[in-house]
Amino acid sequence: MTQDIEQLAQQLEQHPDYRVLRRLVPGRVFNTPAPGQKLSKGIVLDTETTGFDVATDRVIELGMLAFEFDAVTGVVYRVSEVFDELEDPGFAIPPASIAVHHITDEMVQGQRIDDARVAEFLKNADVVIAHNAAFDRPFVEARWPLFEQLNWACSIKDIDWREEGFGSAKLEYLLSTQGYFYEAHRAEADCWALLELLNQVLPQSQQTALLAVLLTLNKPQQKVYAINSPFETKDKLKARNYRWSAELRCWSRVVAGDAEMKQELEWLKHHVYAGRSARVELETTGGKVRYSNRLGNKEVVTL
Repeated sequence: MTQDIEQLAQQLEQHPDYRVLRRLVPGRVFNTPAPGQKLSKGIVLDTETTGFDVATDRVIELGMLAFEFDAVTGVVYRVSEVFDELEDPGFAIPPASIAVHHITDEMVQGQRIDDARVAEFLKNADVVIAHNAAFDRPFVEARWPLFEQLNWACSIKDIDWREEGFGSAKLEYLLSTQGYFYEAHRAEADCWALLELLNQVLPQSQQTALLAVLLTLNKPQQKVYAINSPFETKDKLKARNYRWSAELRCWSRVVAGDAEMKQELEWLKHHVYAGRSARVELETTGGKVRYSNRLGNKEVVTL
C-alpha cells in the first residue's frame, strides 16, 4: 500500500500543476564523513514557553539536537544526541499559549528539566542555532546562564531569505519549499525541521543554509542607533529595516561587516540627518552577545 502511494506521489510530481509534500521523517545520518575528517559540534535549539515576556514567562519545553558538521563546507553529517524535556513553570499555562504548542498543565505537572544534562549536552559546542534566536536565547539564558558563554546564530536573521528567492522566513514555509511538512510548534519537532533546512543548498548563493549562518559568525556585527533622528524620517528608517525602541526612544538596525557599516553611516548622514553634523551610537556584538538581552561594547561616532 505504501509503495502504491509513493508511486502516485511520484506521478504527481512529474505534472507541472502539482507539488507533493512528504512528512519529514527524522534521520540521524545526513552525510558520511571521510576517515579522519575534522568535524565541529553544533546545537539546534527550540523552546516552548508560557508566553513572550522573558521577565514573567517561563520555558516549559527545551528541545536540542547535537550534530556534527564541517565548518568549512557547512555540510551536516550526523546527529549525535537528542534532548527534549518538559518543565512545570509553577503557574497555569495561558490558554493562548496552549493553543499554539498544545502543552497542558497536566503534561508539565511536577516536571523539571535536568540542569546537569543540559550542561553535559552543551559541552564543546561550537555554535547554537535557533530559528529566531532573539526569542529563544533570552529565555534559556534566564533559566541556564551557561548559554551566555556560547556562540549563537539565527537561521532567520543570518540568512537573507528574500534575496534567496523566498517569500517568508517562517520555518514551516521554508521546509515546505523543500518538499516537506511536519507537526510544528513542539520543540524537538522544530529542531529536526531546522536541521533539515540547514542541510539544504540555497538557490542563489549555492551554499548550504548552515554555511550561510556560520559565515556570519566571522563578521563583526554592530547595531547602529540613530540618536535624535528627525521625526519626519521615521518612514525612511522603517523602510530600511530600522526598529523603534520605545525604551531608548530611537531607531536602530543591525549591520554586519565594516564595509556595510561605512555605507550605513553615509546613508544616515545624507538621508536622515540631511548632511548636518550628527552623532550616532554603535554597539559591537559577537556571537556570545548577539540575540541576547545583554549589551555589547558601545561607542559614539560623529557623522
